[in-house]
Amino acid sequence: MISKEEEKDLQQPQILSIDDDYSIIRQFVDGDKSAFQILIKRHKEKVRNIIYITMNNSALVDDIAQDVFITVYRNLKHFRFESQFTTWLYRITVNRCKDYLRKMNVRKIFFPIEDGFEVSEYSSPVENNDISRIVMDAISKLPVKLRMPLILKDIEGFSYQEISETLKCEMGTVKSRIFRGREKLKEILQPLEKELMN
Repeated sequence: MISKEEEKDLQQPQILSIDDDYSIIRQFVDGDKSAFQILIKRHKEKVRNIIYITMNNSALVDDIAQDVFITVYRNLKHFRFESQFTTWLYRITVNRCKDYLRKMNVRKIFFPIEDGFEVSEYSSPVENNDISRIVMDAISKLPVKLRMPLILKDIEGFSYQEISETLKCEMGTVKSRIFRGREKLKEILQPLEKELMN
């Protein structure tokens, strides 16, 4: 639990830096559990955005975000300060999204007509004429290995180096997957070109 003074400080505009994250993590590791709330405040919206765009299902965002921060809380004492905290955090976020996608694929085998998980397949994106919704639905149809780097690069603005570290794959692989993801996305969106241009 953080004090009113700390809460007031958190509401002030802050410039995020590696050193700031490192000092907060050290406070936490040294026994100041309230420091973890500061980390959550600083990074939760970015985590939620990645989850939302990856899963294309707002109902799952809170559950996955909670899993992400529980994992971070349990493992923060093992953080090695060898990379940015955000790289480590987003890697955990990506892995949790993959876990949920795997669970959803298993559920599809046993419960093929489950409304909550297949919204994009059962409703025409053109009907609601919402461009961002159409693009989100298209991104959700990409294979995960193409979807993740594309989201991190084109939506979240990560550098190739950051994506490489987050996804633990070579930079050449990242660039190749982003290129293929963009090409595949164009193919998916091609039939909807008129709606997107209106």
